[in-house]
Amino acid sequence: MTHSFDKDYWDQIWQGDRATAMAAGDPNPHLVQEINDLTPGTAIDAGCGAGTEAIWLAAHGWQVTGADIATDALARARDKAAACGVEEQVQFVEADLSSWTPHEQYDLVTTHYSHPAMPQLEFYDRLATWVAPGGTLFIVGHLHLAASHVAADNHGHGHGHGHGHGQGTGEQPPDEATATAAGITARLDPSLWDVRTANESHRTVNGPDGRETTIHDVVVRATRRN
Repeated sequence: MTHSFDKDYWDQIWQGDRATAMAAGDPNPHLVQEINDLTPGTAIDAGCGAGTEAIWLAAHGWQVTGADIATDALARARDKAAACGVEEQVQFVEADLSSWTPHEQYDLVTTHYSHPAMPQLEFYDRLATWVAPGGTLFIVGHLHLAASHVAADNHGHGHGHGHGHGQGTGEQPPDEATATAAGITARLDPSLWDVRTANESHRTVNGPDGRETTIHDVVVRATRRN
């Protein structure tokens, strides 16, 4: 099935019965593991959903912009930021990430399972231009699986596809929302980027219905050379 991933699509997702599960949970474990060694500065979470990762960054000293296309997701994010006492450290912007461009570059540009209405790798190309010299690009995406692996997962436990926390809904992300580590890093000019992490991982979590769910991730971290 082909998805449009436009504003209507994401507004419907965040107004639907998946929204509460997508907004719940802890920050992405890859972010927590990979970013702890960075000196906090300015950051943007592209496709921030309900703001879990943006709020985690703000609580750890970053000045954060969270950008997302879904109005209801951002309303949840603002409420959560206020409840966590970090509303002064994080601002949320409603934006179509396939066309919107920030007015500045950031020390950290990150995204977690986000896929706007454009080809996935071209979206990552856009994000790379938002990174300041010396800054970090950090991508967590849905891993592209071989057809045999997808078939096996569909008979077992799949995972959802939301920007933010859409895992655990028993669905596989469509091919157009997936990537591989090699596919992402091949687009990062080695004269401009130092790739620090390029992993493909598989982890098991409990889904919102209590079932174990396998999450297939692609994780890339790269530093832009000065």
